[in-house]
Amino acid sequence: MKIVCIGRNYAQHAAELGNAVPSEPLFFFKPESAILHKDHPFAIPEWTEDCHFEVEVIVRMDRAAKWIGKEHAGRCYTTVGLGLDFTARDVQSALKAAGKPWEKAKAFDGSAVVSREFVPIEELGGDIQNLTFSLLKNGETVQSGSTAEMLFPVDALIANVSKYSTWKTGDLLFTGTPAGVGPVQSGDRLEGRLEGRTMFEVDVV
Repeated sequence: MKIVCIGRNYAQHAAELGNAVPSEPLFFFKPESAILHKDHPFAIPEWTEDCHFEVEVIVRMDRAAKWIGKEHAGRCYTTVGLGLDFTARDVQSALKAAGKPWEKAKAFDGSAVVSREFVPIEELGGDIQNLTFSLLKNGETVQSGSTAEMLFPVDALIANVSKYSTWKTGDLLFTGTPAGVGPVQSGDRLEGRLEGRTMFEVDVV
C-alpha cells in the first residue's frame, strides 16, 4: 500500500508558503510506515524545530488503475476520509533551498494520520467536490476548506498519477491542504472534522 500526497492543490496554501501555483498536479509519496498507529500520540521528531500540521481529505482506492482517464476515475473509489500530513517545515525549506529532495521532511514515521473511518461519499451528498472540512487545535479552528476549492479535482488527480504509478487497491490519496498550516507543540490536541463529523483526534507529545 502506498500513500500519494498532492502538494499545492489549494491556491491560498501555495501563496502562504510563497510557492507558485502548479500547472499540473505536484505529488510525492509517503511510505506505509509513515502512518501513525491508531490511538497513538504524535511525537514531534527530535531533529525538527518547526513541525507543521496539514489537514487533508483522503480518498481510498477500491480498485487498481493504470492510465485511467479522469472521466472514468470516479469508478476507483466510493469512500472518503480525513487525515494529517505532518511536515518538518524547517527541514523541508533547507532541502528545497539546496535543490535536494525533501522526503526526509514528509515521509518520516508517524507523519501521516489516517482517520479510522472512511465514509461513503453517498452519505455526504454524493459529490466529492463539495465537501467541507476543518482542523481544530486545542478547540480552536486553525484550518478550514472545501474540496470545491481544489485546483485539480480528485478525478483529475487520480488520472494524472496513474500515468506514472499504478494505483493498487487500498492505496491512499491525500488531496492537498488549504491555507492555515502552522506549527504543533507538545501538549497540543488536534481534531479533524469532515462535514461536521469528527474523523480523528490526535495528541501531540
